[in-house]
Parts: sequence; structure tokens; C-alpha cells
Amino acid sequence: MLKGKKIGLRARHEDDIPILLTELYDDPVNSSRAEGGPWRPITPGTNDSRLVPDDKDQSKVPFSVVELDGGTLVGTANLWGIDTHNRSAHIGLGLLPSCRGKGYGSDVVATLCHYGFVLRGLRRLQIETLSDNYAMLRAAERNGFVREGVLRSSAWVLGRFMDEVLLGLLAEEWKPDTPGSETPQL
Repeated sequence: MLKGKKIGLRARHEDDIPILLTELYDDPVNSSRAEGGPWRPITPGTNDSRLVPDDKDQSKVPFSVVELDGGTLVGTANLWGIDTHNRSAHIGLGLLPSCRGKGYGSDVVATLCHYGFVLRGLRRLQIETLSDNYAMLRAAERNGFVREGVLRSSAWVLGRFMDEVLLGLLAEEWKPDTPGSETPQL
């Protein structure tokens, strides 16, 4: 398990799946805002890649996010679109509704940065998020991500087009000792 200040990133356990399904993916609003596509129901017991990791897919590394104090599941995180030639990847995360606003997001981003830069040897990490996702924007910027652009009206979300913000962080810019990006423990 990778340990941040408040959270740990570990492999997905089978008992995580019903919680993630109910709390994150059965909610049409949350799912539509997070997935980059229209909501569709997920059948319980399915092998949907959002819930059940494919260990053969080397372009994505999914984690379950747990509280260090007690091990309670608080969400999901992943490095996706991993490009080993250009040494880059994207960061994604989703926190359960009851776990938002507690500082977990910044800690998840910090821990994913450690994983990407230190353990994977990546050179660039990138985040794309809706322009009104202030929590994700704050979590990214607290960890040194720089706003690189706005993709105007690029996301169709719940009946309207929304802007997406593109943020990037290079390995040489990453400062693991800045607030919100404490060096995780292995």
C-alpha cells in the first residue's frame, strides 16, 4: 500500500465494488460529471472496467483509496493513459460523497504524484477536470500542477456543454515537501 498523510492507495478488493457501484457509479449526476460520457447503469456482478481492474491493461493502474486511520474505503483513484514512450500519464480520482471536503483529494493527488514520478519514472502528469470542479482544481494546484489551458465547451454534461481545465506537472517541478503533497510512505 502507498501511504499519504491521511489516505492509503491499495489494490481494489472485491468488497470495495458494491460500495463504489452504489456511491459513485449508480448516481447519474456524479457519474456524468466524472466519466466523460453519458451515464449508464452498471449491472451488479459485471466485469465493468470502472469497477473490476484488468491486470493485463498496462495503460491504467487503479487503486482503492482508504483512510489510514481505520482502513475505511473513501474512494477510487487511478493513473490512466500511461504512455511509457513519452513517460506521461493522467490522474483521476473519485471520492465517496460522505468523504468529500476532508482534505483527502489533495492527499490522493500527492500520493499519485509520488507513484507516477518516483515508482513509475514518469516525466509528466496531467489532470483534466470540469471548470467548476473547484475541489479538484485546488487539490491539483496545491500539489504544484499548473493550469495549461481551457478546453472550451468540450464536455457534454447533463444537457449542456462545459469547459474543461487542463493542468500539468513535470517531474522537475514536483516538490514533494510542499503543503498538500507530503512524501508518501511505502
